[in-house]
Amino acid sequence: MQIHASAKIAIWVVTPNGLKLAEQIVAGLPATDLFVSAKLAATIPSISFDRMSVAVAENFGNYAGHLFITATGIAVRMIAPHLLDKTKDPAVVVLDEQGQHAISLVSGHIGGANALAKTIAGFVGARPVITTATDVSGVPAIDTLAVEKNLVIENPAAIKTVNMAFIRGEKIRLYDPANILTEAIPASFLSRVNLQAGQWPGTDAGAGVCVTDRVIETPESVLVLRPRSLAAGIGCNRNTAKDEMAALLKEALAQQELSLNSIKAIASIDIKNDEPGLLALAAELEIPLVFYPKEELNTAMGIENPSAMVETHTGAKSVCEAAAILATGQGSLIVPKKKSKNATVALARAASI
Repeated sequence: MQIHASAKIAIWVVTPNGLKLAEQIVAGLPATDLFVSAKLAATIPSISFDRMSVAVAENFGNYAGHLFITATGIAVRMIAPHLLDKTKDPAVVVLDEQGQHAISLVSGHIGGANALAKTIAGFVGARPVITTATDVSGVPAIDTLAVEKNLVIENPAAIKTVNMAFIRGEKIRLYDPANILTEAIPASFLSRVNLQAGQWPGTDAGAGVCVTDRVIETPESVLVLRPRSLAAGIGCNRNTAKDEMAALLKEALAQQELSLNSIKAIASIDIKNDEPGLLALAAELEIPLVFYPKEELNTAMGIENPSAMVETHTGAKSVCEAAAILATGQGSLIVPKKKSKNATVALARAASI
């Protein structure tokens, strides 16, 4: 998760000098919670703690980033039990209590700790300390680029292979038909590839990046990045089971060999905003739900299967197809309405990503 201006940051302080620095930083970062040792008296709103290890354990996953104004060793001991992997961990930055060095400690690229360290350094006049290999080598970092372009990293184990190729000055093979990444990477690092019969060319272990919403078999050394280019429109009878909708969605994706990771939204009519199965499906897949009133659904362009029955019951001539089209900004319908006993699903693709 890349840190945005509105993302919540936690600042951890245990000394008087650290508190002075924290007060400067909070003034520049309004979306901040200040955690202060109970032994200190803060002059600005703060959250008191008796044991830092307990407070960190309770709050580590609740913030996009953490700033420890402590020794690096203290920060390491506090966060070590709670680290998962580089695609999930929040950013962690350490600032010494004299304000000399802001160290990007964890999740430098995907989590945004490198950027946070630079921001913190700017507030207090510190030197940002960045140790990620691509940054110190002055070459692109594929995980940073993926976050910047809002791409879903499907197989993070391949990040190391691609970044190491950049560091060595080797070309990577790139499949990027929508040119999402192409202009962000110097041409000297790239070898563009075309798919042959839908297959990645060759099976060798060379570094590669595949940017597409299509399901393609690739070697383990190829990093697969998914653009959030698709939306699933879903209609259903009252109390339709989550599993029935999930199976129908999976069938629709398989029909066009599309990736679930490219679905940016599940959409439906607003009268379904309390449908238990639909809510459970979105929660399980961790995909946002959007709802449209009948009047807006009727503005969708490119509906292929309007239904008089649906219009009689809802006032909308289409639910699943119209919702998918609207959720992609009047995109193109790529999987028209598919039906099960109690549900309908359609898929649309955004015209631009």
